Amino acid sequence: MRLLKHLNKKEIIRIYTIGLAILVIAILAYSIILKLGIKSWYDFIGLLTDSNVSNFQGVNFIDYAWLFIGYPLVLGSGYWIGDKVYHVLFN
Repeated sequence: MRLLKHLNKKEIIRIYTIGLAILVIAILAYSIILKLGIKSWYDFIGLLTDSNVSNFQGVNFIDYAWLFIGYPLVLGSGYWIGDKVYHVLFN
C-alpha cells in the first residue's frame, strides 16, 4: 500500500492497463499452446514437483523453447501493447 501512495492516478491507471494487457495476452497464449500440445508452466512445474527424472523425457525442444524464450517474449509484448494502449487512450 505504501507504493500506491507515491503513485498518482495516471500512473496507477497505466500500471493497471499494462497488467490487463499482460493478463489477456497470457490467457490467449495459454489457450493456443494447449491446442498445439506444447507444455505450459503448469505442466513444467508439475514435472518439477515429481522426483522422477524420467518425467523430463517427455519435454522436447519446442516445449523448452516456448517456456524459456517464447513465453517471456509474448508476455513482454503484452507489456508493450498495454503501454501503447494506455498512451492512445489517455494521452
